[in-house]
Amino acid sequence: MSTQPPRFDTKIAVLLRDDLETWQRLNVTAFLVSGLGTQLPEVVGAPYEDADGVPYLPVLVFEGTKETLTAAHTRALTRALPRAVFTSDLFTTGNDHDNRAAVRAVPTRELDLVGLAVYGPRNAVDKTLKGARMHP
Repeated sequence: MSTQPPRFDTKIAVLLRDDLETWQRLNVTAFLVSGLGTQLPEVVGAPYEDADGVPYLPVLVFEGTKETLTAAHTRALTRALPRAVFTSDLFTTGNDHDNRAAVRAVPTRELDLVGLAVYGPRNAVDKTLKGARMHP
């Protein structure tokens, strides 16, 4: 019997820009994870379960500079990983229609990213988030 902890083949991770306020970090994380979950229901994996059989879902959250986020976004695109983005413009919109229009109005390389969620093979996600650190 192996004593090694199980390692998952895939991973979901959220990368936040390190200059966000706490309320922004929470909102961006929720938005990004829900975005990936709607694209790929399998992204959240098997739920964790407590002793009463109540299920829970895992997500890892990281942080990095604006430059780290931009580099991770480029790597996610290059690797064709499923992703979700949150731009600074979305802090000023109030509905899904305006959110979509705000992102659509900006070319990829000019997006002012404050958050990125990626999903895929564990090693690819790790390489994509190179330079980021676990959120404190």
